[in-house]
Amino acid sequence: MSRTRTALLAAMALVAGATGTAIAAVPGDTGAAAVPCTVDYKIQNDWGSGFTAAVTITNNSAAKSSWSLKWSYAGSQKVTSGWNAKVSQSGANVTAANESYNGTLATGGSASFGFQGTYSGSNAIPATFTLDGVTCNVDSGGPTDPPDPTDPPEGDRVNNPYEGAQVYVNPEWSANAAAEPGGSRIADEPTGVWLDRIAAINGAGGKMSLRDHLDEALAQKGSGEMVVQLVIYNLPGRDCAALASNGELGPTEIDRYKTEYIDPIAEILSDSKYASLRIVTTVEIDSLPNLVTNVSPRPTVTPNCDVMKANGNYVKGVGYALNKLGDVGNVYNYVDAGHHGWLGWDDNFAPSAQMFKQAATAEGATVADVHGFIANTANYSALKEQNFSINDNVAGKSVRESDWVSWNRYVDELSYAQALRSQLVSIGFDSNIGMLIDTSRNGWGGADRPTGPGATTDVNTYVDGGRYDRRFNTGNWCNQSGAGLGERPQASPATGIDAYVWMKPPGESDGASEAIDNDEGKGFDRMCDPTYTGNPRNNDNMSGALPDAPISGHWFSAQFQELMKNAYPPLS
Repeated sequence: MSRTRTALLAAMALVAGATGTAIAAVPGDTGAAAVPCTVDYKIQNDWGSGFTAAVTITNNSAAKSSWSLKWSYAGSQKVTSGWNAKVSQSGANVTAANESYNGTLATGGSASFGFQGTYSGSNAIPATFTLDGVTCNVDSGGPTDPPDPTDPPEGDRVNNPYEGAQVYVNPEWSANAAAEPGGSRIADEPTGVWLDRIAAINGAGGKMSLRDHLDEALAQKGSGEMVVQLVIYNLPGRDCAALASNGELGPTEIDRYKTEYIDPIAEILSDSKYASLRIVTTVEIDSLPNLVTNVSPRPTVTPNCDVMKANGNYVKGVGYALNKLGDVGNVYNYVDAGHHGWLGWDDNFAPSAQMFKQAATAEGATVADVHGFIANTANYSALKEQNFSINDNVAGKSVRESDWVSWNRYVDELSYAQALRSQLVSIGFDSNIGMLIDTSRNGWGGADRPTGPGATTDVNTYVDGGRYDRRFNTGNWCNQSGAGLGERPQASPATGIDAYVWMKPPGESDGASEAIDNDEGKGFDRMCDPTYTGNPRNNDNMSGALPDAPISGHWFSAQFQELMKNAYPPLS
């Protein structure tokens, strides 16, 4: 439960607004302009020895081109990091000054920032704030605002939603799996439900609606705990670097994304009927990483990604989704974090973490709206390469110098996810965030699975002879030949990992191997064409894609059979 205090002129009376935050009731003919500033200070998360806070300044005086907010702590609070402002502390006195990109503060305009701190004893909210030397007097309503009866129940979020819980089995996917020869062996595994267009909310093409899935989850739940996994996937200009997964909304249609997609989902999830479910959301795969790696001046640039970085609608959309869905007490937001073969390089790793934080503090969201991150969604990167490590040297060369690793810092998803978690905590995300790893198609088993290290002739024979991942390049992502089912879904499998999940339902295509007309906005991407010889994003390698594939999300029987054949651990 967050704690809030709004700084206002002391002469003003307070009422509870529709948002549950104290707001001003202006007496008589006193205009809003008489209030020089308001400061909304919210403690978003408090774990007894530390906390995160979100602060919003509203300026009702003359417009400003820069600003500085100051306050003092009565206790032992120490600011350790901040975002969207330069936050410094001297003794008990704290100063937050604007960054270069948010210094302009119009009359009536607002700016928001956040920070993380430590404390011992009490964590009282500051009594007084000054904006550029002008006091914003604190209201007399006390540190805790009254609850708003229109808000959804806050819920008691657990640290790991998967711990001690069943996970929802999608009956539509289960029926497709069971209809395949041998498919009954995995038809009861839980998979993600993809909401990949507006129509999916109410059921597109005769499929189950979101409410249908939630009602079925209640039926499966019984008296125990139940996790439902939803993939939030419909950003404007979706997947700017991969035509196969483009969507229905154009690059500028952020308002439609908010009002026609996120708002209806949030309304359904907040229904008290579903309050007993643990609802896990995977938020907008492939979006934020594209803003780091596939924009100018990178050689991997695509014009569409430059557009989406310039208009900011990926960041706005993700922030809005996190904010609205995070308000529902039983929703656990996990933000997509690419995979090691995408973001594991030095010039991608830390910038991506910063990009995630930018989105997590946009559109009213805070880091407290993020329960964790998910790696390898709908991808094929091996969970754990056992036959070589990043620290190995062969014939005088580091494994990092091999053509396969190509100076990456990570060779598999487990090491990447654990390292990324540490990086995210270091820049202000909660120390209890957890990681998910999608293992639906990264088993790489079968007769060709190496049983030991490769020959030590040189670093390439060593790595290529021992690696489980048999793609031509880690940049290959579409319907990969030779792939197999990976580790079965399970909770708490490794340090910092909340669960291995099958967020991508095995057997659903990544994209069509040739152009196919459709009404879902999905294009044809040459990376799904088995004859394609590549581009800078896969270092000009063959695509490795299977032939005769349908459009993304549609059932692909040949792929499903191959995934079962190459499963590791093997299917019995």
